[in-house]
Amino acid sequence: MAGGSGSVYDVIEVIGSSTESWEKAAKAAVETASKTLRDLRIAEVVEMDCQIEDGKVRAYRTKVKLSFKYESKG
Repeated sequence: MAGGSGSVYDVIEVIGSSTESWEKAAKAAVETASKTLRDLRIAEVVEMDCQIEDGKVRAYRTKVKLSFKYESKG
């Protein structure tokens, strides 16, 4: 690349779930993704919802956008 060096980041969306809280759902999403993605930088919560059964919350779900450093193969 001419004219200096820079970094490129990719962004994906993942959804974590928890029976306890949206925070734990987000944490589950990040920790699971970090097992296969390297150099995670930012986690942005974009949506939260919950599953309801018989009038009670059964699971919290958090959709998270994750950015990570893009590594070119060539």
